[in-house]
Amino acid sequence: MSPLGSLGKILSILGIVLLVFGLILILAEKIPWIGRLPGDIVIKRDKFTLYFPIMTCIIISLLLTLLFYVFKK
Repeated sequence: MSPLGSLGKILSILGIVLLVFGLILILAEKIPWIGRLPGDIVIKRDKFTLYFPIMTCIIISLLLTLLFYVFKK
């Protein structure tokens, strides 16, 4: 495959991934459990809030790994 063909394939896959990610962000408000899973850390103080979604990041990472594995074959 020519270098331009490879670049086109990479850009197409990147575009699909960005589209899916954008749709997830749009629909995230309608999915009540996303960002509020057990294991997500929320620390609230007087004028400070720390939010670290550990489990949400792990699940998104696993889904993306599976997605890339499927498209690799």
